Amino acid sequence: MSLTTLPPAQPAPPLCWRRSFPGGPEQARNARRFVGCLLDGCPFLYDVLLAADELVVNALRHTKSGQDGGSFTVQVVRDGGLVAVSVTDQGGPGEPAALDAAELAESGRGLRTISLTAASWGWHGNGEGRTVTAVFAGEWDA
Repeated sequence: MSLTTLPPAQPAPPLCWRRSFPGGPEQARNARRFVGCLLDGCPFLYDVLLAADELVVNALRHTKSGQDGGSFTVQVVRDGGLVAVSVTDQGGPGEPAALDAAELAESGRGLRTISLTAASWGWHGNGEGRTVTAVFAGEWDA
């Protein structure tokens, strides 16, 4: 009698989801729902949702994505214990930067918060369009 040896288990391939949204302010909630449904059971879901919300709001406020007829795209990638959330916008005049907001400022803390909660973050692109990504890492049994 011969025993058959099974090949070693292969790691699961990365999962990737992408969805485009119209550029209206009400779409931030829809983008959070999209991300939240995909990552049900993620132990650091609230940090990912905070980042997704901030990236979407920045796209709507600071780029052409928030203008009439604008749009943006949210992408979520899960690879083992890593989760990356990216927002691609239609470009604008400035560059994303994690700044220290004044103590009484009503805005300007979003990318700084992401820089403190994410394993890493960054962006690429130009005035015609850019993608900002936050990467989170942790143990995830799901």
